[in-house]
Amino acid sequence: MLREMATSHGRAPGGYLWAVIEPVAGIALMSLIFSVALRNPGLGVSFPLFYATGMLPFTLFAHLVGRIAQSLEFSRPLLAFPGVAWRDALLARFLLNLATQLMVSYLLFAGILLFYRTRAILDFQAIFEAYSLCALLALGFGTLNCLLQGLYPVWVHGWSILMRPMFIISTIFFLFESVPPPFRDWLWWNPLVHVIGILRRGIYPSYDASWASPGYVALLGLGTLAFGLLFLRRHHREILRR
Repeated sequence: MLREMATSHGRAPGGYLWAVIEPVAGIALMSLIFSVALRNPGLGVSFPLFYATGMLPFTLFAHLVGRIAQSLEFSRPLLAFPGVAWRDALLARFLLNLATQLMVSYLLFAGILLFYRTRAILDFQAIFEAYSLCALLALGFGTLNCLLQGLYPVWVHGWSILMRPMFIISTIFFLFESVPPPFRDWLWWNPLVHVIGILRRGIYPSYDASWASPGYVALLGLGTLAFGLLFLRRHHREILRR
């Protein structure tokens, strides 16, 4: 974890400030653009808060998956030591980057609630549920990607192609209910839509998101995690020899 801290942000000018500056700049830009075109956001009265509830969970998922997927490659020199297992590399990257993204979310939400009149009433149980599901989902897909990228390096490009439309179809800019059928039925299968819906339920008291299914997200996260761990146990030596 100390090695990860030093190499990820420790050597860059500004260090961990960039972990906060990047999402702040993204949310500010989206708020500026959409506030010109729209009178009100999809929920509430604050554009920054509405887009933060969509962008921050998406960023957490995408960042964690990318970091965990590179765990074996990143820690290859350390895995030569008998006391360091491949599971340690996965767990260290997951815990450190999760803590970083949670702190970023805390700082941004606290800043928005402090400096803007949002009329938000926080339900911490729903917020905790949303971030727990997002972390589990990212751990599952990150572990699975670690396996696939190690065995099939071309999968890096395949995952990158898949994630590009996800930024648009994960309800960051709009509400799930505003999508007309049958597209709404297809959108339901995107697990990030459920995570963002649950998070918005925890921030906007008038938003129910009864369609959101924590069980579906948890099942998908646990399934990909179990599949990835099972086959990494069998193939991690082969991946490290490449």
